[in-house]
Amino acid sequence: MSPRAHLATLVTLAALATSSVACNEPSSSKPAPEAKTTAADPHAALVPLKPGDAAPDATLKLHDGKEVKLSSLAGKQVLIYFYPKDDTPGCTVQAEGLRDGWADLQAAGLDVYGVSTQGAQSHEAFIDKYKLPFPLVIDEDGAVARAFHVPMRGSFASRQSFLIGKDGKIKSIWLEVDPKEHAATVLAAAKS
Repeated sequence: MSPRAHLATLVTLAALATSSVACNEPSSSKPAPEAKTTAADPHAALVPLKPGDAAPDATLKLHDGKEVKLSSLAGKQVLIYFYPKDDTPGCTVQAEGLRDGWADLQAAGLDVYGVSTQGAQSHEAFIDKYKLPFPLVIDEDGAVARAFHVPMRGSFASRQSFLIGKDGKIKSIWLEVDPKEHAATVLAAAKS
């Protein structure tokens, strides 16, 4: 193994060890440290995005078949939150928190998009079961996760969130998310 491949493997292992990808493992809701290195796949180390960076102009394929290009949301605050899997304990707590805080999030002018690797049928069932008022993004190939430099563990994205300001730049990032506190944390950042 070349030194570069070995380094990429070590970075990946460190990122996986420190990221909370299991849906029932809460972690802190601290904003992302700027110098932490993560990896989106086992072969390429990616430096995480940081506040002030332009948000990736990803195309979001929604559960209902519609597509939204992030650049079309300029002038709005947008939360893009990545979660491992529909209808699992931590992911459900996180989604319910956003649902329960929906009126306050809307009053703060925030659009919300949840992103995971499950397909439309799984997302629709999750939305229907928990009465989620926001769309879920289908990221079966991990393209949206890669655009945001979100590490993957197998076929599941790490739990990370990105608040995009009205100017299209990243306002806040959470590389570790406490599902129970996520909505309140995001609301406070959106109001700042």
